[in-house]
Amino acid sequence: MIETVKRILGIKKSTGIKLIVSCEKLEKRVALLENNRLEEYTIERETDRNIVGGIYKGKVRNIEPGIKAMFVDIGFEKNAFLQFWDAIPAALDSGIETVSRGDGGKKKKGPRITHKDVPNIYPVGSDILVQVKKGPISNKGPRITTDISLAGRYLVLMPFNDQFGISRKIDDPKERERLRKILRELEVPEGMGVIMRTVGAGQRARYFVRDLSILLEQWTAIQSGVEEKKAPACLFEEPDLIDRTVRDFLTDEVDAVIVDDAKAAERMQNLVGHVSKRAKKSIQHYTGAQPIFDCFGVQVQIDSAFHRQVWLPCGGYIVIDETEAMIAVDVNTGRNKGARDMEKTILQTNLEAADEITRQLRLRNIGGLIVADFIDMKSRKDQQAVYQRVKERLKRDKARTHVLPISQLGLMEMTRQRANESLASAILVPCPHCHGKGVIKSPMSMSVELQRALHSVMRNNQDSVHEVKVTVHPDLLSRLRAEDEDHLVEIERRYAGRLSFRADPTFHQEKFVITNAITGAELKP
Repeated sequence: MIETVKRILGIKKSTGIKLIVSCEKLEKRVALLENNRLEEYTIERETDRNIVGGIYKGKVRNIEPGIKAMFVDIGFEKNAFLQFWDAIPAALDSGIETVSRGDGGKKKKGPRITHKDVPNIYPVGSDILVQVKKGPISNKGPRITTDISLAGRYLVLMPFNDQFGISRKIDDPKERERLRKILRELEVPEGMGVIMRTVGAGQRARYFVRDLSILLEQWTAIQSGVEEKKAPACLFEEPDLIDRTVRDFLTDEVDAVIVDDAKAAERMQNLVGHVSKRAKKSIQHYTGAQPIFDCFGVQVQIDSAFHRQVWLPCGGYIVIDETEAMIAVDVNTGRNKGARDMEKTILQTNLEAADEITRQLRLRNIGGLIVADFIDMKSRKDQQAVYQRVKERLKRDKARTHVLPISQLGLMEMTRQRANESLASAILVPCPHCHGKGVIKSPMSMSVELQRALHSVMRNNQDSVHEVKVTVHPDLLSRLRAEDEDHLVEIERRYAGRLSFRADPTFHQEKFVITNAITGAELKP
């Protein structure tokens, strides 16, 4: 099937990169494969509303000078959180190289604005134009900023920031110089700035001109909304998953895009048709009877990748635990016992773990503080090799990341930008049996609790209750019959009572009910 697709597309030099797009009634999914290995996975459901990147006209509801923040109503149940320093246009990200436009004259410098001036600029009740930088997570509202930016296919327009830059991920000196020349010739309105995205490498100047024109049209529409709409109001929403896939993932490196929905395939072809004929030809409609994710081996990889324990090619494994405060990752040698050189075995396991950890961060969309406990390495050279491997693999991550060298305790600390809830939070709910703990009490523990409750019930009702019926889960009843019968007989003798037991498979393993066998009334310990 894969070779047939390549032959149809007429691809001369394969990169092994494919985009698999599944469009269903309730959700859309996009998987990026490299040599048939799942590297990126995105899901969007019809009931979910992606507000990250959205631009809103909000109203300041509350100012908290103590935490240097304000709360802004942008039309959601919870007010959005705006820190004072996010209310000031920020400097360019460290991933951007600033480019001088060579305009000649000196720019007029206005009065310097600091976070102390923010409460005066935006008093309670005033309108404010903001953009969502982080969606609502858990019980927290959205995080917003006034440093607005609009992302296109090749450019990012910054209406309130007059700096110009090129992504540092474009590392070819000649290409950077060519892009600088194009950047200097772009007709950008005064007071605005643009950033050339990584995907712009190798593209002709006319593509940047057209992209800028589209972004300026979007900004004009937003400005009209500011004047016409009453706060709170949404002025701009990020496109859906199909449009974002074309914008962010469909590059010249992609061999093929396979879509199982004819309308979505046609829509993607129309979006890229005016930019690249090759990209348009690479988009194909999948008509096979088998589900597209099963046909290309994506579903199997998804199912295995999201386990708590993930195996490595060498036989080692990593364990990922997602908590409220941080993500904890433990690395183990597992079946990789190695030969004579134990240090080489440990280094191999740690290097493979570095690859898998960085991959899992992207797949699961987990962020915040991450601590990885690698297998202890005596050699400082080996520690540095693992650190460099992690840094190298994080370069492909679209989220901002920061990583520190392995500490004296053998731990590697890193942070990853968290704009939305993790994939697990989006598609899973706490287990009704363990309530998110991941464990339940053992039959022995429940036997101890039950015997303790029986002692209390029969002692308190010794004069009025002589026959007691106990309803338990079948697993607990098996334990009582096999190992604890003597203890139950002792309880009957001690209180001159009679116990009868009944199993109910609908009961939770940690639930039991003690009732009066005559009246049926429940007896509480």
